[in-house]
Amino acid sequence: MKLVTFQENNEEKVGVLKNDSVYTLSKLVELYNVSNNESVLMEDNMLSVIKNNDRDIAKVWDWAQSDFGQVSAAESSKNEVKISAPISNPGKVVCVGNNYMDHCIEQNVEPPKKPMIFSKWPSCIIANGEEIKLPKDSEQVDYEAELAVIIGKGGKNISEEDALDHVFGYTIINDVSARDIQFEDVQWVRGKSYDTFAPLGPVIVTKDEIEDPHNLDIKLEVNGKALQDSNTKNLIFKIPNIISYLSKGFTFEAGDIIATGTPHGVGVFRDPQVFLQSGDTCKIEIESIGTLENKVK
Repeated sequence: MKLVTFQENNEEKVGVLKNDSVYTLSKLVELYNVSNNESVLMEDNMLSVIKNNDRDIAKVWDWAQSDFGQVSAAESSKNEVKISAPISNPGKVVCVGNNYMDHCIEQNVEPPKKPMIFSKWPSCIIANGEEIKLPKDSEQVDYEAELAVIIGKGGKNISEEDALDHVFGYTIINDVSARDIQFEDVQWVRGKSYDTFAPLGPVIVTKDEIEDPHNLDIKLEVNGKALQDSNTKNLIFKIPNIISYLSKGFTFEAGDIIATGTPHGVGVFRDPQVFLQSGDTCKIEIESIGTLENKVK
């Protein structure tokens, strides 16, 4: 399933995206309950859906796909609604640095022995199609294409063997970074967390649709020019290891986001360097998930 958060008539809703149609999840549930004499409950809020309705979503969507004619009342054209960031208020956005071997090579640094961790504030999340705004106090704003993991089931001291059971799905995040601020501060949070510095989405693909999250092509273009082109098989620390490692220190909650790192080709390590400029268009594509595109202002 490809889940989206969208705006319709000034109301936030959760939907399932299929081709060019969005099916409002709450309406699907209503139709499902009437047809099957059940009482499934589901709120129009992505965090609530992730926390409470993992199995119910699959059950309702399997029923809907058996005959789309019966759920036409829940259908809207994708072009008629405004797609928002899939999650705008996660408890945590945890990021892993230097987690691609090719990215370490371009920096001429040794790969880390343990995951290198930092965070971004949730307030910097924006949606597909919204603008990345350049701060006045930075002249070196960079892009970073990354696979993001959405936690579905919280927990602490999670084993690597059980880690993927705690994953709800996957999406795309652009870890936009003010390099001059990042390196000046030494610790990275401020340079990574300016408003609009976390484009996210446009969809969450549930984990059952991703056969292997460690074998997905990941690409980034600026103004149509390919600058990053790699595959998640090049991740140094795989997703189960990251989840297990982090959960030893803090408790994961449903809806938390893990940005798994970026591959080679970032602007600061290119020769000559490439930084985002007003008017640029930044587009990320990850296999099996889709495309995240944002203009720069």
